[in-house]
Parts: sequence; C-alpha cells; structure tokens
Amino acid sequence: MVIHKLKFFACSESRYLAEKIARSFGTELGDSSVLHFSDGEFQPAYNESIRGCTVCIVQSTFPPAENLMELLLMIDAARRASAYKVIAVIPYFGWARQDRKDRPRVSIGAKLVANLLHAAGVDRVMTMDLHADQIQGFFDIPVDHLYSSGIFGPHIKDLAIENLAVAAPDVGGAKRANAYASYLDAPMVICHKQREKANVVGEMTVIGDVEGKNIIIFDDIIDTAGTITKAADMMMDRGALSVRAAVTHPVLSGPAYDRINKSSLTEVLVTDTIPLCKEADTSKFTVLSVAELFADVINRVHNNREISSKFIF
Repeated sequence: MVIHKLKFFACSESRYLAEKIARSFGTELGDSSVLHFSDGEFQPAYNESIRGCTVCIVQSTFPPAENLMELLLMIDAARRASAYKVIAVIPYFGWARQDRKDRPRVSIGAKLVANLLHAAGVDRVMTMDLHADQIQGFFDIPVDHLYSSGIFGPHIKDLAIENLAVAAPDVGGAKRANAYASYLDAPMVICHKQREKANVVGEMTVIGDVEGKNIIIFDDIIDTAGTITKAADMMMDRGALSVRAAVTHPVLSGPAYDRINKSSLTEVLVTDTIPLCKEADTSKFTVLSVAELFADVINRVHNNREISSKFIF
C-alpha cells in the first residue's frame, strides 16, 4: 500500500498550535504565506510543492470570520496544487452552537460551515469536543471527533483532590459530567439555569449536595463566563470548599477574563485549541496542550490504524 507523504501547514491564528502538533509528530511546518491586499482581501499560498501529498491544515475557526475564510482558501489552494488528500484539523469548530433551528427564521450555521468545507474540497475533518455530537452528521466525509477527556481526566486524577465532586453547568452538560464522575469515582451535581437571552443567565439553582466538596465544573466552551462564574459563586455560598472549572475551548469574549478573576473560581483548566489573550490576567488559568493527541491521531489515520483506543470515555 502506498503511503503518501504527509505535510503540515498552518493558517495564521493557529500557527502556535500547528507548530506543536508538527513537533509532536516529529516534523516541521511546511512553508506557506498570506498575501494581504490594501482593501482587506487576502490570498494564502503554499511556497513548496505539495503534489501527491496528504496535506494537514491546522486552523481553529474562532472569530473573526477571516479565520474560517483563510482555512477555506488554504483547502482550495491545496486542491488546485494537486494534493492527494486534504485534512482540515479544526481543534475548535466555530459556529457549532448553531446546530439547529431553535427559533423561527434563523440559519443553521454549523451545517453551512460543513457545506463550505466540503465545497472547498476537504477530504477529512479532525476536530475536538463539538458543541453538539450530531454535527458529525452534517458531513458526508470522515470526521474524527476527539475528546478532551483524555487530557483533563488523567490530569485531574494526578491532582488527587479530596472530597471531589463533578458538576455540570447546565442540564445539557449532564452526560459529559456523568462520564467524568464515573471515571473519577466522584458524585455529580447539576446546575439548572434559565437564560434571559444569549450570553445572559437569569436564575440558577444547583441540584445535589455541594457542602464540604471540592467541585470541578466541566464544559466544552467558556464564552462570556457568566454561567460558570455564577455557578461557582453559588456553590461556594452553599458550602463548597473550592470550585474549579475544566473547559475545552477558551473563547473568553467580552467581560470573561474580568468575571473569572473576580469570581470564586480557584483555577480554570483549558486546552490550547484557542490561544489566551496575551494582554489579559491569566493567573487563574492552567493550559493543557492538545498537540500530542492530535499528532498521534493524525499518525494513526495516515497509517490506517484504529483511533478508538485514544478515547478514555
């Protein structure tokens, strides 16, 4: 069986992560560049031959929309340069919260992004902790959906926290929290919230006993940090000893950093799917890298080996 040469490339905003993935794989990033025009238009280019190669393009599609557009252009350029296969490595899949019509006359953004990637010519998508698992079904190509549980789980076990309890920030996160609770052999509590509107939490209550417990709240996205900080403060008021958060994608928009620093949260564990703001106070954050996991899975896929053993739960 012919194994085509694998090359890694990075879009602008995920170069920091692409370099770590390539290094973990045992290689270096390929040479690419972006030509910028005065009106804001831009044109990515490969500065080396990729003919007959399997090309991995690393880019998380967090705002602004230019990050998604650059990825689409890189995929198109690879197809036109006669790449054998194009793999889009999208650690954070943006627009994933738009996975259904939750009210009249709105778009389903996640499906539109899937269509755009397919139209650009991608052969495979690799991502982590989609906001909704069913987004995999929006694609008619293979999707490797990785989970941060393989990173957070062992790290938290190594902390050996006494009187540990696992919390879900809302009812929708109960399945994830239950899996962590089973893995960590800890009880689970659930926060029940009512939203006034997007990014605004109204009333919140906790279901379960938190008194005398060290709590870890698990979630896939932390955006404005309203939910998690409100939950942490509420649990401390109800007798919790400490509250931590473990969140895969640190979107952290608007007042998020300020809210976290003023909250009762002891620590916030995140991955590097999205970079933290360099100007913000990140003293409460601990960043765990996803690079080795992605590099290992890319290697397994490239060599036609199974990847199910990489999933703890």
